[in-house]
Amino acid sequence: MNRVLVVGSINMDLVVETDEFPAPGETLLGRRFATYPGGKGANQAVAARRLGAQVAMLGCVGRDAFGRELSDRLAAEGIDLCHLRTDGEASTGVAAITVSRAENSIVVVPGANHRLSPDDVAAAGEAFAEADVVLCQLEIPLATVAAAAGLAQRHGKPFLLNPAPAASLPADLSERIALLTPNEHELAVLSAGAGDGTWQARLARRPGRVLMTRGADGAWFAGRDGQLHHQPAFRVTAVDTTGAGDTFNGALAAFWGRPLAELARLACAASALSVTRAGAQGGMPTRDQLASFLGEAL
Repeated sequence: MNRVLVVGSINMDLVVETDEFPAPGETLLGRRFATYPGGKGANQAVAARRLGAQVAMLGCVGRDAFGRELSDRLAAEGIDLCHLRTDGEASTGVAAITVSRAENSIVVVPGANHRLSPDDVAAAGEAFAEADVVLCQLEIPLATVAAAAGLAQRHGKPFLLNPAPAASLPADLSERIALLTPNEHELAVLSAGAGDGTWQARLARRPGRVLMTRGADGAWFAGRDGQLHHQPAFRVTAVDTTGAGDTFNGALAAFWGRPLAELARLACAASALSVTRAGAQGGMPTRDQLASFLGEAL
């Protein structure tokens, strides 16, 4: 399996379950509260590791209880933490998540994630040299993302970017990305001012380089000939959709090197399995679980 380097965020998720989302100014009673390890970077690292990849994590946590707990959890998953930095001036990142009827709304406080710098990337050159693929997101500073893309390019490594939260990207960064994995909203932000506003046209302009997720509709991409291809979502009973997209991206990195249509199918299946249990990382499948699920889906 692939050696995956994940450059990204590490958060503690603070999850409240409610019957309805509160309106502005409204106070509701919740049904349950729990804490779960999260952050897009950490989630994607765990997803890739459970699917059999060798995973190293480049990130930053605070010198606090959440930081210690999250580091211990990543280590317990078998993730290499040689390049995980602890910052004494910022708290560990947190995400406040409200879950209602299997949907979620999220507010992220980056904390130490925004202390991860281009210098940290440069110091991890050995990890880039040893990786087969580098996976990144946008919950860390954009300058750090750009530095990671540049170092991956210098080492001849494919750079996968999950452009979430949505943001426009500088042209020099876009040119270094082997595969973008936006949802429909994120693709619109990336393509702002680029002519035709339909998502179909946006995909056609980037054949083979964008794999777009559409929730219950599955995933879409344009082939090298510009024709659109659709991978339908797998039907499951959703319990918590938090982390579904991160599982999707972790699977892409774990299985990188296969044809894009096969990657889309594997990622959609892994993502479907992930929503059947609570917590961003709670339902992330193992390689054997994914194989069994796909066997039953035939």
